[in-house]
Amino acid sequence: MIASSRTFRLVVTLACCWITTIAVAQPLDVPADVLASQAKRIAAIKKASASTVMVFANEGKGGGSGVLISPDGYALSNYHVVQPAGTAMKCAINDGKLYDAILVSIDPVGDVALIKLLGRNDFPYAKLEDSDLVRVGDWCFAVGNPFLLATDFNPTVTYGIVSGVHRYQYPAGTLLEYADCIQTDASINPGNSGGPLFNENGDLIGINGRGSFEKRGRVNVGVGYAISINQIKHFMGFLHSGRILDHATLGATVSTDENGNVIISNISESSDAYRRGLRYGDQLLAFGGRNITTVNGFKNVLGIYPRGWRVPLSFLHEGERIDTFVRLTGVHSPEELLARVQPNRQQPPAPMPENPDQPDTPPPGEKPTPKPPQKEEAKLPAAVQPFFTARRGYANFHFNKLNQNRVWNTYVQQTKPEEMKGDWILRGKLGNLGDATITLTETRVDADLPQGKAFAVLDNDLGQQEAPRGSGGLLVALHMWKLIQQTGITQFGDVYYLGSMPTPKHEQKQDVLVATHSVIECRFYFSPDTGLLTSMEMYPDLGVDPCEIYFSEYESVNGRMLPRQLEVIHGDTIYGELLLEDLEFNTNGGAE
Repeated sequence: MIASSRTFRLVVTLACCWITTIAVAQPLDVPADVLASQAKRIAAIKKASASTVMVFANEGKGGGSGVLISPDGYALSNYHVVQPAGTAMKCAINDGKLYDAILVSIDPVGDVALIKLLGRNDFPYAKLEDSDLVRVGDWCFAVGNPFLLATDFNPTVTYGIVSGVHRYQYPAGTLLEYADCIQTDASINPGNSGGPLFNENGDLIGINGRGSFEKRGRVNVGVGYAISINQIKHFMGFLHSGRILDHATLGATVSTDENGNVIISNISESSDAYRRGLRYGDQLLAFGGRNITTVNGFKNVLGIYPRGWRVPLSFLHEGERIDTFVRLTGVHSPEELLARVQPNRQQPPAPMPENPDQPDTPPPGEKPTPKPPQKEEAKLPAAVQPFFTARRGYANFHFNKLNQNRVWNTYVQQTKPEEMKGDWILRGKLGNLGDATITLTETRVDADLPQGKAFAVLDNDLGQQEAPRGSGGLLVALHMWKLIQQTGITQFGDVYYLGSMPTPKHEQKQDVLVATHSVIECRFYFSPDTGLLTSMEMYPDLGVDPCEIYFSEYESVNGRMLPRQLEVIHGDTIYGELLLEDLEFNTNGGAE
C-alpha cells in the first residue's frame, strides 16, 4: 500500500510539472478589453501623477500633498497642511524639480488652502470634474505624499472605490468641518492630506483630508474622506482673493418633527432668511438647489457655501410654498475667525472689519514680530518676496490687490470713466409709467419721476436717505455708481476683491468688488466674460435689504460701453426698470 501511494504521488507530481511546463511555454491569451482597461488605468495614473504636488514645509515642520489646477502654478491643498509651513514652502512634482511656493488664501473651516508654485507658466494641471456625478462603487485613486515618502519627488498611488458620497463630518471641537464629502477605501494616510482624489479617468473629484485614525492609530483602515471638488469650485474665486475665508450659516437651526419633516427650530430676527419670511416652525423644502429631507442633508449643502453667497431657498409657511433667494452670513465673526487662525498672537486681535485694512501682521501660524516691527516680506526667501504683502485679515494681500486691478482695469478700458467727470443727467422712461430724469451733482441727486420728485442731499447722513420711497435708496446708489467711476478704486474708500459668486439673475459667477464710502457699503458685480458692470448692491446698513441695480443692454456710445437698462430691486419687490434714452456728462456738454 505504501509503495502504491508513493507511485501515485509521483505520477501526480510529474503530471503537474508537465502541465506547468506547457503553461509556461504557452503565452496567456489575455482578452483585449482587459489589456485596454489596464492601459487606460496606467495612462490615467500617469496623467494624474504629473499634476500632484509634494508639499515640504520649511525647516522640517511637516508637509503633505497638493494638486495643480492651472498652468501658472495655482495648487490646492489642505489648510492643516500649509498652516505649519506659514507663508512660504517648498513643493515638488514628478519632473524631479523643487519649486518655491507662496500661500495665496486659506479656508480654515473647510480645510482648504490655495498656494502658488513659482518658476514656470506651463505646469501640468488637473481637470476639475463634476463631483456631483460621483457614485458609490466608482473606481478612484488617491495620489500624494503619505508619511512624506516622496523624497524622490515621485508620489504614491493608491487605488480603490468610492465608498460613500455626501458624508458629513462634525467639527469635533475644531475649526475644520467636512461637509458633503466623498468617502473612499483607497488608502489615505498621514501625508496624503491636501492631495488629489481622481476618478478612473484621472480627473479631479476631491481633495483628500481626513482618515478615520482617531481610535485606530495613525494608519489607514480603509475609511478616508475627500472634500468634494464642487464645494471647492464655490470657493475658487474667494480663494484667489488672498483673504481668510469663512463658511456660511442661514441664521437658523433645523430639526425633525414627528412626521419626519425638516422644520425651523430657531431663527435670528436679524438674518436675511427672516427678512425673506422664514419663521419658526416652517418646513424647509429645498436649499441650494437640493431637496431637503433630513437635518444631515441640510448641513451637507449648507457647508459647501461661502459667507456672503445668495442661494435659492424654498419653504412652506402656513401652508404656502415660498421660493426666494437668501443671503448667507458667516459661521464666525471676523474677529473670532482671525483669533482662531492666529492662536499665537500675544494680544487679543483688534476688531476686524469685513474689509480689513490695518497695519501689517504676521500670516496664519506665525508668531508676532517683536518690536520694533520687521516687515514679513523681509523674512521670506527672496524668490517669494515679490508675491507677498502682509495685511491684517488676509493670508496674502498681494493677490487681493492683483485681482482688484484686474477687474477694475478691464472695466475702465471699456467705459473710459476719465471722460465722465462733472455732473451727470440720466434721461429715459421708468417702465410704462412715464418719463424720468435724474440729475447727479457733487452735492445732491434730484429725480423727476412719474411718481413725483425725490432728492438726496449728499452732505447729510447717506445711510438715512432711502429716496425714492420703496427703492431702498436708489438715488444714493446712483451717486455711488457715479462716484466710483469718477474717483477710481484707489480714491473711493476701502475697496477689496471679495471673490466670485452668482446672483439671482446671473448663474455664471461674477467678480465682486466690495467698496465702502462713508458709512455705505457697495458691492459691484462684473461679468468675467465682458468685464462690464452687471449689478450693484448699496447697503445703507448691513442689517437691511440693499438697493439692487442690474445693468444691461450695453451699447458702444462715442467709444465707451454704457448701459441702457437699469432694473431696480429692493427686497422681494421690483421697484422699476429705468430705460435710458441718453446720458449727459457735463464736461462733454452733450448727451450720449
